Amino acid sequence: MNLPHLQWETQRVFLAVLRTGSLSAAARALGIAQATARRRIDALESSVGMSLFVRSPAGLLPTDTARQLIEHAESMALAAEAFSRSASAQANDLSGTVRITSSELLGVEVLPSMLREIRDAEPQLALELSVSNRLEDLTLQEADVAVRIRRPTEAAVVARHVGDLRIGLYATPELLARYGHPRTADALEQCPVIGPDRNLIETAFLEQKGFFTTQERPAIRTDHHLAQFAALRAGLGIGVCSSQLARRYGLVRVLHEQVDFRVDIWMAMHHDLRRVKRIALVFDSLAESLARFLEDAE
Repeated sequence: MNLPHLQWETQRVFLAVLRTGSLSAAARALGIAQATARRRIDALESSVGMSLFVRSPAGLLPTDTARQLIEHAESMALAAEAFSRSASAQANDLSGTVRITSSELLGVEVLPSMLREIRDAEPQLALELSVSNRLEDLTLQEADVAVRIRRPTEAAVVARHVGDLRIGLYATPELLARYGHPRTADALEQCPVIGPDRNLIETAFLEQKGFFTTQERPAIRTDHHLAQFAALRAGLGIGVCSSQLARRYGLVRVLHEQVDFRVDIWMAMHHDLRRVKRIALVFDSLAESLARFLEDAE
């Protein structure tokens, strides 16, 4: 298979069709005409000498060959995005794009107000926030700055411990008024609880810390931390929460002696990016804001 004339713009359309499932949606996502998208897919299929998509009422379905190319196209997209971020401004210029990645809970509940402060101070900055529990690879420049709940282990990465989330059991005042305030582990069994669903590692970890989520009266089980937090705030049951977030939403601590542990929060970035002023600024500003937020614990 000889592919000497393939260009990134053609592969970009290929990836967009894979992600959206249709030429029209891919064209809208890329800001090009549908006819242009079709020509590029036709050119790609001509280059590889076979069809990459099967037309169906549900849209364009990828063939086995197309599925084999997905990983390569995704890698090229990441490289193109990293190139664009690096080329978007000079190293000593604060204008340009900085991509931040974090876990879902921190990315939704904690970081936005901190990013607003950064933008207020430096409005020329463009910020990208990737909210995912998947660890984006800093060495491949999938992101510029990472906020993580475990110590980074990649080579050539600058890491900074900014503090700890103080974790305990919490409930809404309304739920405690209904079921009573449990004073012992046995009393907790009479209350609805919120815990993991199929994540056995997390279930075992919480049990090791003294919180048993498998009793007879679970209120809701979900492996999604944002969903757990939403259920806790809605008064569905007693669940784990950081003291920092609990205070914000008026949640009440229960069984302080039974469940009390900390989760490390780390900032990380590739060592080479310390020379890029806008990225270093975001890293340092977020680290300071997170350190202040994490100090506000019981």
